[in-house]
Formats: sequence, C-alpha cells, structure tokens
Amino acid sequence: MMKRSAKLSDSLRQAAAAISRAESIVAMGHIGPDGDALGSMLAIARGAANAGKKACATFGEPFVVGKQFTFLDMALLVPPGEVPESVDVAVVVDTSVAGRLGSALPIVERAATVVVVDHHLSQDAQVGDIHVVDTSAGAAAQVTYRLFRELGWEIDKEMATALYVGIVTDTGRFQYSATSPEVHRITAELIEAGVEPAEVSRHVYEESPFAYLGVAGSVLSRCRLEADKRLVWSLLTREDLAAAELKYEDADGLIDLIRIAEESDVACLLRELGDDKYKGSLRSRGRVDVSKIAAQFGGGGHHNAAGFVSAGPLGEILDRIGAELT
Repeated sequence: MMKRSAKLSDSLRQAAAAISRAESIVAMGHIGPDGDALGSMLAIARGAANAGKKACATFGEPFVVGKQFTFLDMALLVPPGEVPESVDVAVVVDTSVAGRLGSALPIVERAATVVVVDHHLSQDAQVGDIHVVDTSAGAAAQVTYRLFRELGWEIDKEMATALYVGIVTDTGRFQYSATSPEVHRITAELIEAGVEPAEVSRHVYEESPFAYLGVAGSVLSRCRLEADKRLVWSLLTREDLAAAELKYEDADGLIDLIRIAEESDVACLLRELGDDKYKGSLRSRGRVDVSKIAAQFGGGGHHNAAGFVSAGPLGEILDRIGAELT
C-alpha cells in the first residue's frame, strides 16, 4: 500500500478507536448518493452490525436509490426519520459539507461523535470531529477500506461488493487519474472476498430501460461545442424524463456520452430541476480543474469530475462556465 501521512494514519487510528467503543453507529452519505457514497455507507453499516453494534445507514430526502444500485444489500438502509434519536457515532462519507446532508443533518448534530471519511478537498469542513480524508484517493470507498483494516473487521461479500461499486464508479471504471496501484490492490482483495465484477458491471452500466435510448438521443441532439473554449455541453429537460417515464436518477450516465468529444477539454451536462434551477455535471480531460468551476456555484468535487446546483437563466450559467475557460 502507498505510504500514508502521519496525520492520515493518526486520524485512522482515532476513527477506529471511536467506532470500536461505540455501541450504536449510523453511516450516511450526501443527498442523491452516487455509487461511492452509497457503497461506502452500506459497507460501514454492515461491518458495524457484523461487529455486534446497532447499525443503520441513511441519507437525506429525496430518499431514492438509483435503480442500478438496488442489487446491493439494502437491509440496513433506512429513511432519516427512522434513525434512532441517540447515536454514539455518525460516520459521514464522501462529504464534510453540512448542506450536502439535507434532512439527515440533525442526525449528525445529535451524534456524540462524528467521523468523516472522504476524499474531497474542503476549504471549510463543516461537520466532523475526526476527519479521515485523503484527497489522493480515487474514492471514499478506498478510504473506507483502510478504516476496516484499521478496525480489523473482516470484509464479507456484501461489504466487498458495496466497496467495489464505490471504487469502480468513482474511478470511472479505473479510467480516471486517481486510479493508483493501491486501487487495484484493494479491488483484487475485494474480488477475492467474493465480488463478481461482471455482475456489478451489468447492473451498474449495462441495464437501462429502452426509453433511456430516446432520452440519450434528445440530449445528444442538443449538444453544442464551443470550440474557442473547448467546451461541449448539453441540456436534459424535465420533459425528456416525463415523456420517457424515467426518474431523475435514471439519467446519471448521460455525461459520459457527452464527454467523449475529442475537441473538448471540459464537458457539462445541465439537468433542469424546475423553477429555472439546474444541476450541472462537469468532466475534464485533465488540463482544467473543474472543481474550481463548480466552486463558483457553491458546488465541488475533484479535478476531473465535479458538480453544482444553480439558479438560471441557463445562458448565464453557461457564460459563467465559459468565463473560467478563457
């Protein structure tokens, strides 16, 4: 494994000690959890339950799991309103920003100890007593795996599969620059623990309703290339989803269709949320740090993948993105 800083090693020890002492644990991720947040929280909750602790996992409303992730073990996943009032340790994964927790934030506020397990750089971490953060990691699940090893917890098949989903999705199927030798060593161990990569890939990447193809066609037909800025962008409307009877989370993979344009350095998919409000997904080929662009809108992420939510108009959002690329 790669050499860790003394600070990271110390925070891992502190987190493991707090979790070991706890009788009750809740693991939680950000609103609209992606594969990394969901996989990490499910693995932590199951590991804690296997260790004899009262455990559950949750995230803030809307309490909806993407269809591609429903094959994971959801036995310990509950809505935030069903989390016990008294919790010894809350483990927050994939974020340290209070606003990203939504209706689950009160759970953190009343927990005796809050551990953050993350791989994002936050200038102003707003939650957490103990921060286990490695910005060089490809996924929060990678850091979660290290925490399990510090705890001495055995990783069963269900935990391994959840962690694998976190790593494979946040590394872009091992394509992104944060895919390190450690990532591959960890995933090898997860496969040895029972993960079936072909099954994971089928569920996560190869199963979409036929109607998704029509939505993808509509989004691709709207693609625009701003060659002077090396920006490619498109729009997903509420009408697209309604006509196809698809849900918001069914369209997560569309940004990957847009980003393949070789003339672009940055790809942006804007999803219409309503009331002149949009969710932006940004991807970079490496030259541009899109997390800095997202930060201009109050969002965040990584150098090559980031997101934000912003009020419109649409043209003004695009102008602000373009201004960062000139």
